[in-house]
Amino acid sequence: MAVPPIQRSQQAAAAGPGTSAGWYTSPLLFDVVLGALLLVALPLAIVAIPNTVSVVGDLLPQEMDRVGLMRAHGLSVPATMLTVPLAAIVLRKVKVAHLLVGGLALLAVADVLGGFAGSTFMVGVLRVLHGVGAGLLIPATLVAAWDRGPALRAVWAGLLAASLLCAQALALWPLDGVTSWKITLQPYPLLTGVALALAAGYFVLWVLRGESATPAPQGVEHSRLSLSAVPAAGIAVLAIGTTYSDWGAFLVLAAAALSVGALLALASIGNREGRTLAYAVVAVGTVVLPTAAQTTMVEMGGMGGPGLKGLWAPFLIAAVLTVAAAFWAGVYGGAMRRWLVSAGLLSMVMGLCGIRLMVPTSEGIWLAVPFALLAVGAGVALVGALRQAGVGSALFALTLCFPGVLAGYLLGTGVQVMRVAGSRTRQQLVDNFVGALHGWALVGGFLVVVVILLASFLARGPGAGTEAEGDGPPSEEAVVAAPEMSPPVFAKPYATKKPAEEREMVTVSAQGDTGGANAAAKAPVGEAGRRKTPAEPEKGPDQAEAEEAETRAEGTETTGSAQSAESAESAVVAEDEADDAPTGEVPRVVTSAQLPVVPPPAQSPEDGDRL
Repeated sequence: MAVPPIQRSQQAAAAGPGTSAGWYTSPLLFDVVLGALLLVALPLAIVAIPNTVSVVGDLLPQEMDRVGLMRAHGLSVPATMLTVPLAAIVLRKVKVAHLLVGGLALLAVADVLGGFAGSTFMVGVLRVLHGVGAGLLIPATLVAAWDRGPALRAVWAGLLAASLLCAQALALWPLDGVTSWKITLQPYPLLTGVALALAAGYFVLWVLRGESATPAPQGVEHSRLSLSAVPAAGIAVLAIGTTYSDWGAFLVLAAAALSVGALLALASIGNREGRTLAYAVVAVGTVVLPTAAQTTMVEMGGMGGPGLKGLWAPFLIAAVLTVAAAFWAGVYGGAMRRWLVSAGLLSMVMGLCGIRLMVPTSEGIWLAVPFALLAVGAGVALVGALRQAGVGSALFALTLCFPGVLAGYLLGTGVQVMRVAGSRTRQQLVDNFVGALHGWALVGGFLVVVVILLASFLARGPGAGTEAEGDGPPSEEAVVAAPEMSPPVFAKPYATKKPAEEREMVTVSAQGDTGGANAAAKAPVGEAGRRKTPAEPEKGPDQAEAEEAETRAEGTETTGSAQSAESAESAVVAEDEADDAPTGEVPRVVTSAQLPVVPPPAQSPEDGDRL
């Protein structure tokens, strides 16, 4: 048998003969570098969100406007939420490695210039740079992890949930014992340098490996990404407007409720898998970071809590458990992927109930329980939804995360304004802050329950099906098995049976007769190619000529009606389909209309010799 030659790939041909694969071609090395980059870059991007300048208010110069500085410091969130959809669109044209390096470079520049900030305007510019850099990094890390399989996708989801949980604490830790307020503009400069070095290493490997094609949104996803910038801009205007006027608690809550409703309405467009992921992302963004931020502030030492030194252990435990649970759900949770989203969201509700019951506490280690329930549930819900969606739907859902964060901040602020107003003593202020946290946990729990109901019912509505056109390759869960085809009735396989077990075949004659049995049609094939029955008598020349003449005479007669022939055919086909077992008979071809006359088998030379 001739074996076709093996064609060389274009890369091998370009490398030339005798060239061995380089160390940079190892998939494990590429995944390890990317995983390390995700581990550093995602927390750096999320830590740019919290506004911590009020903590170092005593260190501000007297000539600086404190209220204006707080407004300028809060511009990072609107910058992030407006940059994410634009970055997702740009990923159709720009390579993901370029966007990763560019986002980290912006963060590094903002960190360096933070040491020279001396005015409110400069602070606003640097915080916008932080927000833009974070907005570039977050979708770029998602796309970079998407093409490397479900394991890194799950790690990305777990790191996102853990970063949202720890963002407020990570932003406050560098401020402990500082002597300059400018540290709020450069909390982790060394870690930014490490992330930039990892991004450079990832870029070098990306170039050496010849990586060029990356998953990107196409088709209808492009228009949805553009549409997601509209509510983001509206929520940003509402949030900034609350800082420039004395909005009452009712107006703040109304604006927050309107923002959450707009996000859920926008999440309802698209196919079933995209809706499920969008609902989950809105719930995670709206609940996790605002809840963790308020809990961290309540547990600070000045409020009677254990302080940051007592909170690092529960945050670390919850973060490790979140990444581990997300990894397990991404790699081994395929059998229960339909339940991962609901189970994760229910875990978030349990975490909110734990915060309502356990906070405040003087023992910070016990906070690991509600923190773990909250973050693990968020990570598992994200992984379960990502397993059902494509890259375009994932990027669209990601654009709703940070508008949800800002809407959650607005909801929490409204609850705080309602509870804290009228406090006269320090103890009343502390008690009202704790009561506001408990009220927010209740509101957040109801919100997550609403999202669970939406994901359970509306996600099954019209539009359910596969991913949108151009949304990348189908996921492993979207593989549909081809239907198994049974052999046609006119192509049954040959098999052997004992003559006593052979069933009688019904033949259709040219006159439409279905009751006769044609011995030649149901006889097995002999060695010389003619049909023989097991006990067929030898025929002489005279008998063969007589049968041939009789058959020719029958062929000249008028055929029966076509309706009789068709009914006979139906009877034959029905009988044939009723018995699918091998019969040992030669397959019969059933034709429509008039059947041709089959002449008797000719006499073989062997028969002549025997006669």
